[in-house]
Amino acid sequence: VQLQASGGGLVQARGSLRLSCVASGIIFSRATMDWYRQVPGKQRELVATITSGGSTGYVDFVKGRFTISRDNAKNTVYLQMNSLEAEDTAVYYCKGSAGVYTYWGQGTQVTVSS
Repeated sequence: VQLQASGGGLVQARGSLRLSCVASGIIFSRATMDWYRQVPGKQRELVATITSGGSTGYVDFVKGRFTISRDNAKNTVYLQMNSLEAEDTAVYYCKGSAGVYTYWGQGTQVTVSS
C-alpha cells in the first residue's frame, strides 16, 4: 500500500494550493480518506475527511476555506486550500482507512508567507 501526497509549496497569504494524494494497493473506493497536518512540536491534527460515500467533514479552522474531494477513478483525494493564512503552514499528510487498516502518506510541506 502506498499513499503519495503532492502539491505543497510556498504561497503568499490569501493564496491557494491544491494537494493531491494518490493511493495504490487498497480498494480506494471503500476507504475513508483524511488530510492531517503537523507543525514542529505539535501533534498531528485532522483537517478534513471524506467517506467512501462522499460525505465530508472539516475542522472549524478550515471551514469555508478548504474543500476535500475524491476521484475514485483516479484513486486520488484532493484538498483545495483557499484563503491560506500563515497559520496554515505545516506538513500535510493524507491518511487512508480501510477496515481495520490505516495507511499514511509521506507528507507534503505547505508554507504560507505573510
